[in-house]
Amino acid sequence: MGHHEGFSWLAYTQLLDSALPIGGFSHSFGLETLVQEERLERPEQLREYIEAMLVHSWAPVDALAVKAVYRYVPEQRWEDLWQVDCTQHVQRSASETREGVAKMGRRLYQLARSVYPDLGWEPLAGALARRECIGTHPLIHGWLSYGLGVPLAQAAEGYLYTCTMTCINSGLRLMSLGQTEGQRLLASLLPSISAAWKGAAELDPLEDGYASNPQAEIAMMRHEGLYSRLFMS
Repeated sequence: MGHHEGFSWLAYTQLLDSALPIGGFSHSFGLETLVQEERLERPEQLREYIEAMLVHSWAPVDALAVKAVYRYVPEQRWEDLWQVDCTQHVQRSASETREGVAKMGRRLYQLARSVYPDLGWEPLAGALARRECIGTHPLIHGWLSYGLGVPLAQAAEGYLYTCTMTCINSGLRLMSLGQTEGQRLLASLLPSISAAWKGAAELDPLEDGYASNPQAEIAMMRHEGLYSRLFMS
């Protein structure tokens, strides 16, 4: 896999756009359950939920898939990279969430291949075709970021930023939260994103990944049983 010529922050910014058509708009990843059950009603509670997800799920799991690309691609440790992707996939307890993260990865992969056909998609393309890996959202984000020459810390924080933004966008549709308040919340969470990555940056992608957010996991599982739903997960 070859690097793109130099690091273009504009190319990477396009990847972080909330309007990127990869399906994030369709998934609340359990947030809808918590709002319907009136366990999450105020902006301050949404902040606490996002901070908990950053520290106990997104950084020590998903961001490590991004790190795995940067660690294993230069050494051509393909089996280790696919193992991280598959292990994370099966560790997502809720089937809707598991499928949602995989779907977003597939869509990002298809989109990125059409935008950057010469980026260097092997051996990822072959592994996906042979089903040696799933191609979940964080793995594809990491592959694309690495190919674009994005430094690891920016790629990991960028992924966490997209998770945070997706969650706030869900909150805008589920709660009495205005656009300005949503943007204020996002800006105020930027230090939390950096801190969450800092806490996970030294972890080993194969050995150390962990998630510990049972309330969110249960909410994700219970989502498919809700009477009415805006979101797919």
